[in-house]
Amino acid sequence: MSTATLPSTSRPTMTQTTTASAGAPALNPAYIQIKDFSFYYGAAKVLHGLSLDIPEQQVTAFIGPSGCGKSTLLRNLNRMNDLVDGIRHEGDILVNGHSIYDPLIEVIALRKRIGMVFQKSNPFPKSIYENVVYSLRVAGRNGKAELDEVVERSLKGAALWDEVKDRLHESAFGLSGGQMQRLCIARAIANRPEILLMDEPCSALDPIATAKVEELIHELKKEFTIVIVTHNMQQAARVSDRTAFFYLGKLIEYDVTTNIFQNPANAQTEAYVSGRFG
Repeated sequence: MSTATLPSTSRPTMTQTTTASAGAPALNPAYIQIKDFSFYYGAAKVLHGLSLDIPEQQVTAFIGPSGCGKSTLLRNLNRMNDLVDGIRHEGDILVNGHSIYDPLIEVIALRKRIGMVFQKSNPFPKSIYENVVYSLRVAGRNGKAELDEVVERSLKGAALWDEVKDRLHESAFGLSGGQMQRLCIARAIANRPEILLMDEPCSALDPIATAKVEELIHELKKEFTIVIVTHNMQQAARVSDRTAFFYLGKLIEYDVTTNIFQNPANAQTEAYVSGRFG
């Protein structure tokens, strides 16, 4: 049976479902469309009819208290939850107008298009160089010139090249926590994905390392569509263009980030971002 791939060109122009306020940044055509999406772990329904359009080459933040479903939704965007027994979904998620649940979609190929950075940095027990090129070697791409170019490009893209270029063949475990997380970002972008998912990427980092990763996110959105889950309200306000607030598996409000934090339309949103509940 032949397999389908997500189209990478001719992205359709979509009508955004949440009206932005006057003076808000223009919304690019929707790139990820979540359509009436519900998700179940066994009999437990954890996401309830979510619908939102995520524009390309912007940063979209998912916020909300623990257990509200934001990480579950994030992991559905590249079908990582497929690895869990007893799950099922209703509705659909489209990337570039094409369903990620198309039965002809090859999930491994999908995950190459949609990279992911996890809460805890997880470098492989290999050298810095081999961490970056791991996925290329798995795909049988072993040409030295190509791998050298990918390592330099990816580490520069992760703002790490200048710090490690003289020790590429040393263990990745010799890096600091912040450097390890940026190495994981370099590994995630080595395959040139179009979308980068970040699940609490700074939760284990100190303020200086967090600032470096946040600066990196601003640079990466010039090339990638980024979706980030964060519990840090200040971080969401600093790095994102749009913010979605979730509570008990439901989408409460989705708008331009400045509106969410300065003039939310929903009382629950206002209570959460102001710290009155969490």
